[in-house]
Amino acid sequence: MTEKSRRKSPLVADQRYRAETVQQVNTKSKTPPKPGTAKPKAKAKAKPAPRGKAPRRKSRSGGGGGIGGFFGSIIGWFFRLIWRVTWKFATVVALLLGLAVMLVYNTLPDMSALLDARQRGSVTLLDYESKPFAWRGDYFGGVITADTVSPNLKNAIVATEDKRFYRHFGLSPRGIASAVRINLQAGRGPLSGNGGSTITQQTAKLLCLGVEYDPQKWKTETEYEDDCRQGSLWRKGKEAVYAIAMELKYSKDEILTIYMNRAFLGAGARGFEAASQRYFGKSSSEVTPAEAAMLAGLLKAPTRYAPTNNLQRSQNRAATIVGLMQEQGYLTKAQADDALTHPAQLSAEAAAKAGGYFADWVMSSGPEFFTRNTTEDVIIKTTLDRRLQKAAEDAVKVIFEDKVKEGSKAQVAVVVMSADGAVRAMVGGRDNTVSGAFNRAIQAKRQTGSSFKPFVYATALEQGFSPLDTVMDEPYCMNIPGSGQWCPENYTHKHYGRVTLAQALENSLNVPAVKVSETVGRDLVRQVAEGFGIHSDLAAGPSLALGASESTLLEMTGAYAGILNGGSSVKPYGLVDLRLQGDDQPLMDAQGGIGERVIRTEAAQELVWMMSKVVSEGTGKRAQIPGWEVAGKTGTTSSYHDAWFMGFTADYVAGVWLGYDDNTPLTGVTGSGLPAEIWRETMIRVHEGLEPKPLPMRAPEGASRSLNGDDPNTGGGNSLQNGVEQLLRNIFGSNAAPGEAPRPGQR
Repeated sequence: MTEKSRRKSPLVADQRYRAETVQQVNTKSKTPPKPGTAKPKAKAKAKPAPRGKAPRRKSRSGGGGGIGGFFGSIIGWFFRLIWRVTWKFATVVALLLGLAVMLVYNTLPDMSALLDARQRGSVTLLDYESKPFAWRGDYFGGVITADTVSPNLKNAIVATEDKRFYRHFGLSPRGIASAVRINLQAGRGPLSGNGGSTITQQTAKLLCLGVEYDPQKWKTETEYEDDCRQGSLWRKGKEAVYAIAMELKYSKDEILTIYMNRAFLGAGARGFEAASQRYFGKSSSEVTPAEAAMLAGLLKAPTRYAPTNNLQRSQNRAATIVGLMQEQGYLTKAQADDALTHPAQLSAEAAAKAGGYFADWVMSSGPEFFTRNTTEDVIIKTTLDRRLQKAAEDAVKVIFEDKVKEGSKAQVAVVVMSADGAVRAMVGGRDNTVSGAFNRAIQAKRQTGSSFKPFVYATALEQGFSPLDTVMDEPYCMNIPGSGQWCPENYTHKHYGRVTLAQALENSLNVPAVKVSETVGRDLVRQVAEGFGIHSDLAAGPSLALGASESTLLEMTGAYAGILNGGSSVKPYGLVDLRLQGDDQPLMDAQGGIGERVIRTEAAQELVWMMSKVVSEGTGKRAQIPGWEVAGKTGTTSSYHDAWFMGFTADYVAGVWLGYDDNTPLTGVTGSGLPAEIWRETMIRVHEGLEPKPLPMRAPEGASRSLNGDDPNTGGGNSLQNGVEQLLRNIFGSNAAPGEAPRPGQR
């Protein structure tokens, strides 16, 4: 027993005390215990009992009592209170959130009703070959689904916008946190810049959280969309609720389908099908990885990254998307390398950016409810020939680069049309890529100068005069009521004596033109000009013959087309037919073409002959085209504000205007200079590949006669005859000039 007791003693000491305590107790005991006695040993170990209060002191310091214990109890109670309030509040919030989600859930319509909710329709313009070249409004290419698009496009969208799309419940806390961090690091507000929105949230935003457009509340769709894209905390909260409701209502692919059909992707394209057709001329089901990356890259900033605005910038953005697709396993390295080596390119139609001015003109000429304000998808077939359009654009570019001083603000306009008035090309300014800009071909009314003279001579020929009839080019003055004496001068300030009508037009002499106009009557000249389609207000005085009236380039080109077609009026047109998308029958047909006859065919053919002399021998020599018969007329206004060249071949009519928008005088430029050269460069390109044809002209026959009644042998008029004729003019109110007898039928 004693040995057992001895063996147990160390064990007890190890359990209750540290080693140094045991050692201390043994040291203090002076009388060692007697061997074999267990009882005294038990009493010796009981002495340190008072030291056993140490555990009690430890518990006291841990909060068992005193000030420390009091505050500890307070803190504990506070945390327990927070916990109780928090979980109760969280429960209430969860219930309210669930209720809100269910309310939104019950308002969500069927997925098919959300694919196309445009407030405006679209207009697709086709050229004369029925190929699209321009789009207006909100273009929608048709419904697509997550199953029908190219897998490349689907993967590119997910990789770019929401790589955890198929794993979250509509919200991505990690994405939001990452976006906040990026925004703060960039010095922006937490909700400014990157939003961290999931595809579901972006779709909710595209749907404007179920709020439909109300024209009474928002003046424009732009205001409506801006309101939908507000980034307030309250708005974000509502967006989150809507997103969760969508996740409950629709499948992931259905949400993606809505997103792909409603996203705006620049250049008026709504949805990826429209964008694919707009930029690549193909369906979204056929896009390559490079093309898919470019389309997905548009989502960040559609206008900025639109390839029609800056192809290189769009390709750089696409390269980033390709990297993301490879990183996330959607592309192999070989596929990614190929996409980077062969970046997406615009279709020929998209790259051309053809016919911006022409498209604007057609849109303005059609009914507003089917063009500018259409709610339907409209298809308009036009007269545009993109080969001819490019010819005109290239000609302008070449002349301005080679022969116009760098930095010049001079502007230009070009119109090319067929003899029936079908407009084939239109340039409304030096920048051909714009849309909605000021169109100088149809909007700028400028003085026509000598380009108006053919209508003076057309009136004379219609009255029976011959191109070989003569008129005196001499100093000549008229008294203008209320203005005094008016004396027209030739451009050279010289006079050439007796000249034929053909020579007068060929050399653009002013005095003969005024004499002819006064002989046949200004009213008749105005009547002929208006008959050919010049509807602008025409001058009432004798300066009418010199082109003092204003007109547009389109009007003038149409009037020259009337001369080419044999003397019938022409109404220029660009719209061939208009129909709704999917319909076979057009709602409207062409509103222009050849109209009533203005002058006899013989008179028109003689005038063409006279105008051919202008190009072959006169002021329009720079407009000559090797191998082709050309007829035309130069025009320069007083003080050189405007310069014109109007002309035609057997196939096409073209007009060119050059000047400044602010009427600044041109420096050393006349119609026989740069306008004739632009005309020539245009028409050379227009006629590439065509067989030369003769002009429909007729050389004059018979002996010449004097237009104004003077003796062709003496070169001067009979003063007595002039006096009698002046008396007759005063009696009958004729517009005949002094020395000219009124012709039968003159008004």
